[in-house]
Amino acid sequence: LKMSRFWFYLPLHLLMAACLCHSIKAPTTSSQQSFKTDLFNFYHSLILADGKETTIHLLKDIPKRYYFVLEEGRALAPFTITVTPCDVPIEWSILVHKASASFLGKAPRGDHDTQEVPKSQKAPSMVSTIFNYKGNSVETYMGMSSHSALYMLEFLSTERDTHITVYLTTDTSGHLYPELPNDPRIDVTGIGHTTVTLTWKHSPSVLQHRENIQYCLLLNEKHNYKSLCAAETAIRSSGMKLPPTLALSLSPYLLEPQQVMILSNSELSIINKASSGEVRQICMGTKNTYTVPNLSPSTQYYFDVFVVNLLTNASAAYTGTFARTLEEPEPKVTELKDGKVIQVVLDGKKQKFYSLQYQARHKKIQFTFQLCRGQVRVHITKNGKTVALENISGLRYFSLKGKLLDTYLVQLKSTEESNSSVKVQVSPHFHKLLFPLLPESLKIKSFSKLRTCNSVTIAWLGTQEESKYCVYKKRIEEDQVWRELRNVDRCSGPESRHKSEKVLCKYFYDINLQRAVTTETIKGLDAGTLYLFDVYLFGPSGTPVRYHSKVVKTRKKC
Repeated sequence: LKMSRFWFYLPLHLLMAACLCHSIKAPTTSSQQSFKTDLFNFYHSLILADGKETTIHLLKDIPKRYYFVLEEGRALAPFTITVTPCDVPIEWSILVHKASASFLGKAPRGDHDTQEVPKSQKAPSMVSTIFNYKGNSVETYMGMSSHSALYMLEFLSTERDTHITVYLTTDTSGHLYPELPNDPRIDVTGIGHTTVTLTWKHSPSVLQHRENIQYCLLLNEKHNYKSLCAAETAIRSSGMKLPPTLALSLSPYLLEPQQVMILSNSELSIINKASSGEVRQICMGTKNTYTVPNLSPSTQYYFDVFVVNLLTNASAAYTGTFARTLEEPEPKVTELKDGKVIQVVLDGKKQKFYSLQYQARHKKIQFTFQLCRGQVRVHITKNGKTVALENISGLRYFSLKGKLLDTYLVQLKSTEESNSSVKVQVSPHFHKLLFPLLPESLKIKSFSKLRTCNSVTIAWLGTQEESKYCVYKKRIEEDQVWRELRNVDRCSGPESRHKSEKVLCKYFYDINLQRAVTTETIKGLDAGTLYLFDVYLFGPSGTPVRYHSKVVKTRKKC
């Protein structure tokens, strides 16, 4: 209430007496105790400010009371009270000291739990209830009084401690809360595998005060929220610290570690990571159509739109809606044939599975995977049951047993954002192997003490099988090392190299694996220069296997 009003210059006990004198003469013995109780309750209530949103904290099962006074001298003085529960359902009532016999009131938005006491009812008590409500919806009461009156608001939470906001105003010309259209529903106009398109009717406040109003969308996988403070309370209770009006203040420095803020095309998106799922807030200015991206296929989402006054941070909620994204289409399946090698390129950005299918013609089969680039996850199922699941590196064999006509499904997926590629072969266990017998390690070792200004000495492991080894070298710069090692195609053979890079080819093996090691000194190099060395191993089938590249620098001074 405005401090200039006469009522607030009176002491509280005189204010009580002034309001009560209109309807009370001398209390009788039977009503004396009730009078004292009512006066005690009013005295221990708090004053509710006019024209200001008040946050009230409620303790479980403990009622809390506030009061306000309508000034004298105004005919049919109007007032409005809006209560917003921020968590669980609450009970609240408006009570009035009957300073006047003529009281008019109405509740324009109400649920079945809302009750309005007809003015024709005359209660013997000094205080009468003119309105009560139970629920968690935002509820507004509008009333008028023809004479000065003392009103009391009583709030109660029976489920747990909570908080609410209360807004009282006697000024009908202004609006703290943005207005909702006559039809406040959100329409779902499009559904995809990872997107949902929404549209809603413009708020009259947006059309009148475009620069101070914006729409904010909140989506989650649990349920709709009836107010913005209810949504923020739910986010906090899930284990995250969400600063009040975070999406409205647009303050990046308020973000918590569990939050991610994305600003693009004048849209602010705040993603809250919680164990119970993801809550996303998107503020898109005054656009009343929005396509929500980056959703998960075959998932139900709940969408709420709030129209927000940026000057006051007050908001009004549209009627929430929900939609289920479409199921992800079945990936195309490529048939594998005995002994045939195929190379698969996997898109790291889309993170989709590439599927291969094989129907066994033998009881024993072997899958061979050669990783060419990146990182790949392999998932093999037999008749729907998993038989292998791992991330592969280099060359990997899976020997499996089953029955004739068993169906094997191989799913490949890049585990990196960049593209990956892999070669795949399936064959009977007794089939001629595609790749040569491999040594224990494919690493190339260099000897620092044997380096000179124009030569380096390298070594690598061999096998018990006589095989051909070819050595290649390439001169590189310091800033090329990471790119060369990162982008190397481990499936490519010497045919992709320039002839000038070839150093030599040699055959060797040793029955004793402890002695199956060979060394080679490469001469004719430049001093203080970086070189990239590669060794290719060729088996009986002629398919090469590339050792891990090695970078060595010759000495600058000798």
